[in-house]
Amino acid sequence: MVKTSKFTGLKVRGEEMNIIKHRRKYIFISIAIILAGLIMFFVNGLNYGIDFTGGTLIQIKAGKFIPVEEIRKTTDEFDKNASIVHGGANKEDIIIRSTLDLSNEDTNRIITSFESNYGVDRKNAQSEKFGAFMGKEIRNKAVISILIASVAMLIYITFRFEFKFGVAAIIALIHDVLVTIAIYAIFKLPVNSSFIAAILTIVGYSINDTIVIFDRIREERKLNPKESIENIINGSITRTMRRTINTTVTTVLAVVVLYIVGVDDVKVLALPLILGMIAGTYSSIFIAAPLWYDLTKIKTAK
Repeated sequence: MVKTSKFTGLKVRGEEMNIIKHRRKYIFISIAIILAGLIMFFVNGLNYGIDFTGGTLIQIKAGKFIPVEEIRKTTDEFDKNASIVHGGANKEDIIIRSTLDLSNEDTNRIITSFESNYGVDRKNAQSEKFGAFMGKEIRNKAVISILIASVAMLIYITFRFEFKFGVAAIIALIHDVLVTIAIYAIFKLPVNSSFIAAILTIVGYSINDTIVIFDRIREERKLNPKESIENIINGSITRTMRRTINTTVTTVLAVVVLYIVGVDDVKVLALPLILGMIAGTYSSIFIAAPLWYDLTKIKTAK
């Protein structure tokens, strides 16, 4: 069965595009992911990297490329969860990050192993120890930045649209952040300063698609004041969906390429961006507008 919206001329097959009717299902999916993440967070916590926990950093100029698998034969004896990345144009530099406070004896044994196995000159190796203070400072500033950005966006959207649009948009942004963090908690992915940078980027990126949909809803309300809110929202989302999905796919593909061909330091930034962009598109289509609908219905009920 095909039905045509009176005010948009959109063709919708059956119930597939009735976002409002099925909004509880979409919200339930998000809540389930976030709750699973919260449970894993309270059980195991987040897998904080050296930026947050402090630990030991070892840098070695090997003079040649040594595969990560070979390096782990040495580092696993001291820390099986150590992060290993390559640096330099030819990936001849090795950077080992451990969240453990390795003793000077342990770091010397690691360096000695590279010296004996790969002929690395000890003068080209150095180690440092870090405290967790800088990580806490980065985390606190990130939270403050997100709060400031959210308030600024709420003020702007309220001025541009209305207050309830702003509330729905901010809740959708919080949804994107929580879903990304939840996935990291569930799969115990490493959280470091690059993750914080990605979260701040997600906050700025996710609002764009939501604004486009809200702008369409506002236009349709002016053009068709007698049309039901349900039809206006469903039609507006449908008309902007292709644009929203195409924009996200284009951006995500670029970031996926960076994740595939980039070095490890780029990958730790690209992965949360991919997750956040997907979550942002989902919330723009299935969360933000339905939330505004519910807020509007509350006012109507009163």
